[in-house]
Amino acid sequence: MIVRARPAPVRRSGSLRKLLVEALGVLSYPHHPDRYLELADPLLVTSANYARITDVDRSATDSLTITVRPAQPCRPLPGQYVTVSVRVDGVRHTRCYSPTLVEAESKRRPDLRFTIGRHPEGTVSRHLHDRAQVGDVIELGSPAGEFVLPSPRPRRLLFVAAGSGLTPVLSMLSGLVAEGYDGCAVLLYYTRTPGHVPRRAELDALADRPNIEIVHAHTRSDDGLLQGRFDRSHLAAVAPWYADTPTFVCGPAEMVAGIREVYAEQGAETMVNTEEFVLAPPVVSTDDAGGEISFAESGVVAQNTGSTLLEQAEAAGLTPEHGCRMGICHSCTAVRLSGCTRDVRTGDVDSEPGRRIQICVNAPVGDVAVEL
Repeated sequence: MIVRARPAPVRRSGSLRKLLVEALGVLSYPHHPDRYLELADPLLVTSANYARITDVDRSATDSLTITVRPAQPCRPLPGQYVTVSVRVDGVRHTRCYSPTLVEAESKRRPDLRFTIGRHPEGTVSRHLHDRAQVGDVIELGSPAGEFVLPSPRPRRLLFVAAGSGLTPVLSMLSGLVAEGYDGCAVLLYYTRTPGHVPRRAELDALADRPNIEIVHAHTRSDDGLLQGRFDRSHLAAVAPWYADTPTFVCGPAEMVAGIREVYAEQGAETMVNTEEFVLAPPVVSTDDAGGEISFAESGVVAQNTGSTLLEQAEAAGLTPEHGCRMGICHSCTAVRLSGCTRDVRTGDVDSEPGRRIQICVNAPVGDVAVEL
């Protein structure tokens, strides 16, 4: 009698990865195995989701588009953002960017594509724009954000974007196409000149679809259907029905405020959904300035200038962890031990001791002690 051995069961890559990590955990004790895996290849790390840059596109003026391949699944809803962390001069910096998914039948999970505007004072955006190369590794956070499409989908949608505010909107439009949306969608997109338009091929492909219209408006060029910065006449020209339509807006604070004002005059405030990718500079109140800030863990005491706690900590020589500097990513929270702070976005003040606050959007009012 011939006895044939049963074939060994085929383990999925996830199971092999788990077994590898468990084995390394025993061998590397008391250190976490990630300490050694990162030296071999950051994409093997289990405690974070690293991604390798597979494509870099600098064809558009003042913006960069990178495509990355994550080590672990990362599938944000269209319009959501993920945090992107990079090291600049040895310091870890985190920012929030909205990706689009790049699906492929040959891969188990989609790549992510980010378009990042180059801001003169932007540490991360300048670093990526100037230095990013294929093969570089960045760290991704979990998807987050409420700037997403309603369900069920409305029969008509309006999008308004400027500059790199295109990214969540492009994600939404691509998502609509992928799901077979047959309603009407219009995008009004502002850039300085035609040369500043990123991902032109993707926009043109969308515009070729019978139910999607892309309207280019240029602020420093006579090209495009419209010229100049946002004006209420632009809405009337491309979407005279705007007040009755869910509208998604992403761009600088000035544009967002102008659109909100127009809709408010029509009694249609609830139709506007917004996301700002650049926070308006906080107004330093003379009432807030004065007194001292005590950074308890560091033993540093500084005179209160009225600016945000993050800015004053940095001015005092401290390097607290932070990310977006906009109150979005929540990576800069710290405990306020005593005193009062003001939220620079809303003007609200709070003095409950022991509360965790976001130091990038809270300014001290008088004497304040914070656990930094």
